[in-house]
Amino acid sequence: MGFSGELFEGVGKAFIFERFRPKLRGYLAKSGIAEVPYGYMGLFFWLSIIPVAYIFMFTIWRVIVEKTSNPAIQFLFAIIAWTIVHGAVLAGIFIAIYLYLDLRIFNRTKKMEAVLPDFLRLVSENLKGGMPFEKSLWSAIKPEFGILGQEVRLAAKKVMTGADVDIAISEFTGKYDSPMLRRSFDLILEGMKGGGRTADVIDRVIDTIEETKELKSEMAATNLSYVIFVIVIVMVVAPGLFTLSFQFLTILQGLGERISASGAESAAAGLPIHFGNASIAPETFRDFSRYSLMVLSLFASMIVSLISKGSIKGGIKFLPFLFIGSQVVYFVAMKIGTSVFSGFFA
Repeated sequence: MGFSGELFEGVGKAFIFERFRPKLRGYLAKSGIAEVPYGYMGLFFWLSIIPVAYIFMFTIWRVIVEKTSNPAIQFLFAIIAWTIVHGAVLAGIFIAIYLYLDLRIFNRTKKMEAVLPDFLRLVSENLKGGMPFEKSLWSAIKPEFGILGQEVRLAAKKVMTGADVDIAISEFTGKYDSPMLRRSFDLILEGMKGGGRTADVIDRVIDTIEETKELKSEMAATNLSYVIFVIVIVMVVAPGLFTLSFQFLTILQGLGERISASGAESAAAGLPIHFGNASIAPETFRDFSRYSLMVLSLFASMIVSLISKGSIKGGIKFLPFLFIGSQVVYFVAMKIGTSVFSGFFA
């Protein structure tokens, strides 16, 4: 992943200080990116000028011109405003990239955990066949193991070039936030240091991993009712309640207008009766409802992921389903509610 061009490369490197580059390189390695894409960072910087210029020209500059006519003050405010807006846009871009990379690391970790028992089973069979541990790791690497095979291949190469086994394996497991990977290989390494049969230790580790997966599956099945409850709240209950509230607000507004008209006639007749208009416009409440459903969908996807997967990071795949579904249900409910309640003040 690279982008040529000294203009882009130079700007990209300017954003990353020397002391932070090793950490960034290590973080990108977790997501499968071998080199730091300084070129793309510079490209994002130049592309971000387009929305910043649009915001500046059509909103901020007009406000500055309206507030002061002094050219020096206008120039000063323009520099400050441009810096703030550009910084905010760049921060938003890099936060989005960080979330994408974090989700990519999470998915890579889950893929490795899924094939870990099969990989260790091959390692155990190789050990039982008389191979040393380093050779067993190398021979167990198969294309179907994907990311795990790539990481183990790197660790095995380090061992074959003279690095200690425990150091190479620890570097591999330390790259990812996976207790399963870390604990499994730590137990295997401790078994090797203790002088026991490594193949037997690996077999027990495999049994433990499979038991853990079965327990997680049972927990997910047990908590399915809670998942359904959260989905129903976001997809049906919340849109329905917002629809009823909108219709209730519309009815109150129409009722208030009629009472106000009657109050005006009463005031003209000398009776002290007066009713004000509703302070909340129905259109404002409708926009508020839509934005609220978006926020509810976001947090609901996190809750569903936490219940079913044990991690919030897996909730991104539930978000489009909840987001689109809640908006569609709200749209349909509004159509039905408007047709039902429209005759109240006809």
